[in-house]
Amino acid sequence: MIGLGYVGLPLSIRAAQAGFTVSGIDVSTERVEELLAGRSPFTDVTDEELSAEVNAGRFRPTGSTAPLAGADVIVICVPTPLKHDRPDMSFIEAAGSDVASTLQRDQLVILESTTFPGTTDDTLLKILETSGLVAGTDFFLGFSPERIDPGNKQFGIENVPKIVGGINEQSTELMAAFYESFVAKVHRVSSPRAAEMAKLLENTYRHVNIALVNEIAILCRDLGIDVWEVIDAAATKPFGFQPFYPGPGWGGHCIPVDPAYLSWSVRQMGSTARFVELAREFNERMPQYVVQRIGEALNEGGKSIKDSSVLVLGVAYKADVSDTRESPATDIIEKLQRSGAKVSFNDPLAGELRLSDGVMQGVELTEEAIEEADLVLVHTNHTDYNWQWIARHARCILDTRNALKGVQGNIIKL
Repeated sequence: MIGLGYVGLPLSIRAAQAGFTVSGIDVSTERVEELLAGRSPFTDVTDEELSAEVNAGRFRPTGSTAPLAGADVIVICVPTPLKHDRPDMSFIEAAGSDVASTLQRDQLVILESTTFPGTTDDTLLKILETSGLVAGTDFFLGFSPERIDPGNKQFGIENVPKIVGGINEQSTELMAAFYESFVAKVHRVSSPRAAEMAKLLENTYRHVNIALVNEIAILCRDLGIDVWEVIDAAATKPFGFQPFYPGPGWGGHCIPVDPAYLSWSVRQMGSTARFVELAREFNERMPQYVVQRIGEALNEGGKSIKDSSVLVLGVAYKADVSDTRESPATDIIEKLQRSGAKVSFNDPLAGELRLSDGVMQGVELTEEAIEEADLVLVHTNHTDYNWQWIARHARCILDTRNALKGVQGNIIKL
C-alpha cells in the first residue's frame, strides 16, 4: 500500500483483517512511527484495530519501498491535489516510478487516487512499462476509485460497493478477486477510464447539489423562509429527491478538487463544463456570504466586525472528523481577520489550523471564552458539542449548520 492517509490506512487495515500481509509505505517518518506505536491519526481506524494488526505482523508500516518487489498486489493511494488549478500528478508519477523500479511479472497494480480519465491507462501505464514489462501480459493494471467517507458510522470499506476497471479482462478479474476478499460487492466496468469517470461523476453530483442548496438557502432567507424546514418537507417525497444541506462552504479533498479535474479534462478537448464551473463559483462564494452574515448579526447589536471578537466552533470540513483540508473555516477566519476581527476557534478534534500566514492554535471551550465573544460562529456541528450549554452563555450565535435546532437563545441561522 503506497500512501497511508485517509484512504490508504483504512484500506490497509481491512486487507490485513482479511488475512493479507500488508506493507504500508509512506514518505512521512512521523506517520510511520505513529502507526508502529499503535496510534491511529484517523477516526475510521481505532488504536485497537491498528495495534492488533501491527502486533500480529499483518500490517507493517515503513518508509522503505523495498517491500514492493515481493508484493502480489500494489495499491497506490497517494494525494492528487490541484496546483494552479491544474491536476498535480507528481505524487502518482513518483509512486509509479518507485513501482517500475522493482516491478515483477504477474504483479497487480491498482490506482485508487482520484484523477482524470486516462491517468491509469496512459500516464501510469507508460511509467510502469519503463520496467521493460508489458502491461496486460507481464503485469496487470487497473483503477478502483476510493469511496471512503471519513467519520461515516454506517458505510465503510466493507459495505460500500467497489468499482473495478482493468486495462484488460484479466486485470479486472484479478482486481475483483482482491477486493471481494474484504468488500461485500464489486462492480466491474469496461475500462480504467470508465472507473475514473465514475468517481468524478459521484463527486460532481454532490458538488452541483451543494451549490444548488446553498443558493436556495440564500433565496429562502430573502423570502423569510426557514430553508431547513423546506428541505425536511421536500425529503418526505419517497422518490425523485435526495436532501442536501447548506453550510459555510465546501471542504475535504474530494468535493472542492474532483470537479476541477473534470473541468480541466474538458478544457483539454477545447470545450467547457459550464454547469460544473458555475456550481464551483457559487460554492467558493459561501465563505464571503458567511462573513457578510456575521457583519449583519454584529450590526444588529450595534457593533462592526472591526475589533469584535468572534469564536469559531469547529474548523474541520465536516462533523466528527479532524480533517481540515480545504475547510471553509480557513477562508472565513482569514477574511474576518483582514476586516479587523479578533478571531479564536475551538475544535475537539482539530487542535490547530494552518492559515496563509502560519498555524493558528485552538482554545479551550470555557464559559468565559463563550461569554467574551461578541459572536459565536457554528462552523462544524461536531456531536461532542453541548449546544444547550453553549447557547446559555453566548451573546449571539450564527448557526451555519442548523446544529441548534430546537435550542433557545439568540440564534441566527445561515
